[in-house]
Amino acid sequence: MKRVVIGVVGIVLLVGLFSFTWLSGDHSFEISKNINIFATLYRELNTHYVDELSSEELIGDGIDAMLKSLDPYAAYISEADIEDYRTATTGEYGGIGAIVGKRRNANTVIMPYVGYPAHSAGLKIGDEILKIDNQNLEGKSSIEISELLKGQPGSDIELTIKRYGIEKPFDVSLTRSKITIDNVMYYGMYDETTGFIKLSDFTTDAGSEVKNALDSLKSAGATKIILDLRDNPGGLLDEAVKVANVFVEQGKEVVSTKGKMASWNKTYSTPYPTADNDIPLAVLTSRSTASAAEIVSGVVQDYDRGILVGTRTFGKGLVQATRPLPYNSQLKITTAKYYIPSGRCIQAIDYSHRNEDGSVGEIPDSLKVAFKTSKGRTVYDGGGIEPDLSVEPRKFSNLLYNMVSQNLIFDYATEYAFVHPEISAPRAFNLSDEEYSDFVTWVDGKEFNLSSQMDDAIVALEKMAKKEKYYDGMKPAIEKLKIKVGTLKENYLETFKDDIKFMLEEEIISRYYFHTGMMEASLDHDPTVIQAAQLLADSKAYSKILNQ
Repeated sequence: MKRVVIGVVGIVLLVGLFSFTWLSGDHSFEISKNINIFATLYRELNTHYVDELSSEELIGDGIDAMLKSLDPYAAYISEADIEDYRTATTGEYGGIGAIVGKRRNANTVIMPYVGYPAHSAGLKIGDEILKIDNQNLEGKSSIEISELLKGQPGSDIELTIKRYGIEKPFDVSLTRSKITIDNVMYYGMYDETTGFIKLSDFTTDAGSEVKNALDSLKSAGATKIILDLRDNPGGLLDEAVKVANVFVEQGKEVVSTKGKMASWNKTYSTPYPTADNDIPLAVLTSRSTASAAEIVSGVVQDYDRGILVGTRTFGKGLVQATRPLPYNSQLKITTAKYYIPSGRCIQAIDYSHRNEDGSVGEIPDSLKVAFKTSKGRTVYDGGGIEPDLSVEPRKFSNLLYNMVSQNLIFDYATEYAFVHPEISAPRAFNLSDEEYSDFVTWVDGKEFNLSSQMDDAIVALEKMAKKEKYYDGMKPAIEKLKIKVGTLKENYLETFKDDIKFMLEEEIISRYYFHTGMMEASLDHDPTVIQAAQLLADSKAYSKILNQ
């Protein structure tokens, strides 16, 4: 089998050599020489290496390394991964309609999608899946579980479920369906006159979903709109144009692309009459707002169509296209860069050096170039889109994240939902002080590690002090610091009561109202949403930003 694979690789390489005849002589020779070296190297490895080699794995690693050296977005999509790629670009797949992941190493229903088989069959958040079609899942990865759950729409599947409060596992029969993940994951009224739209992706129909949400909100009395693009990774370029078109009049340039080949030099303009070119608009951005989401953000800013509130966007302005490869595989290759109407390029100047979260770091003023919006406001390139009003997201202590990662919040919400058949509407629900005290008592009975970065810092300080031979002099101060940190941790549940209650309430709400309920409940506690709503409500301040 391996010799057959090698032969196929050789044929593919040979075909590649003949395809280079249009290049200049020197360039063609360099390519031919290096491909010959690669093929010979692999043949020698396969013949003489001490262990058996996996052709697919080894060559796949070589391809990945080659593409990684170019930019972070070029990728090889194997035949095995092609369906996942289609799901990512279309938002559609065949399955049960639920997010399933690991909780305490158990395969757990994290979120069923309302109206799809998992939800219709009564699966609940917190349910553990023990078997799929009588196949034991012990030791299987989340990816393997996902593959087992997916299948042709109309095909049957049986799950063995373990549920909190029910002693014995039970079977649930479902029929897979075509799952279409909405781009607009939530829309509703923030207050009496402000509509809120959360756009999470740019897959097929994103533009029409935003337009429908806008029309519905205006019918409900919205005279101002907040469009939330935070953490939106982007997607289809055509859908970015259509989303921009919802708020920008027909015939306006949205984005242009410029690449090495003339065929990639294109300009995209709004193709349809706009849904609303006048309604006051605030677009929310974050460090994870990327690609198509940055195009829409930049268009709104460049045409002074609305205000941007939040943090600088990710800075991904590279265009990817897919090219067919042998054996049903594909190459996702970077072909051009995005330029928004002011002439700015969204792409970060240096995409190889970023913050830990992948976002653009500080950009020296000397590397920025100034551009003008339609009303003459000065804006800059250099990486991503800078908001008109900077607002940092709500931050939580690392101790709280430790509680979340150890599933304390998740498990308590599951138990709470078992005891309470119903709760009030999402924005009205609040845990009482008595209920919070019950949670504190519940936590006291659990074994968990409430560690923190402060503990790590103290350990590092001790090691350094001992290494540098000044530990004896610092020991009293270090011991006092340990005591202070210990006291903080002992009083943690009271000190950070508001933050913990917020997390608990969101998780509990998800048990009754799912994604939409969590989104709705978060609005009143979200500093970026609050700032945007206040600015929209102040017409003078809103107008001043757009005309400064």
